[in-house]
Amino acid sequence: MRLFDMDEFIRWLKQARHTLSSAERDMFAGDYAWSCFKSQQSAEFALKALVRGAGRFAGGHSTLKLYEVLRDTGFEIPEHLPKWCRDLDRHYIPPRYPDAYPAGSPFEYYDRDTAEQALIFAERVVRYAEEVAASAESD
Repeated sequence: MRLFDMDEFIRWLKQARHTLSSAERDMFAGDYAWSCFKSQQSAEFALKALVRGAGRFAGGHSTLKLYEVLRDTGFEIPEHLPKWCRDLDRHYIPPRYPDAYPAGSPFEYYDRDTAEQALIFAERVVRYAEEVAASAESD
């Protein structure tokens, strides 16, 4: 039986879900850059929920690095999780800082297709976290 801190997990997962909803609202409002950033944040919170639930340190903001920590917990990990993380991490800094691009402002570099893809990946990460926690709870 694996120990899992469900209270800590739920605290972080609730924020992940809330942030994912906000990302969706931003996408429908045409705020694609913010939607992408919030999608990354949602996945980050979901992975931190798992890592912290497993009693591990969950520092930093990279979903890919959190995936690497999660890999060592023994949880079953979807084959595509590293790809989702890599794609989402690309939305951590560029949507927020004008100097991330050679010219223009971040909002000019994002479109609905990009926001939709980021939302899909973030939703998959959140759903994965929920499935792992449900499995941990039943152990």
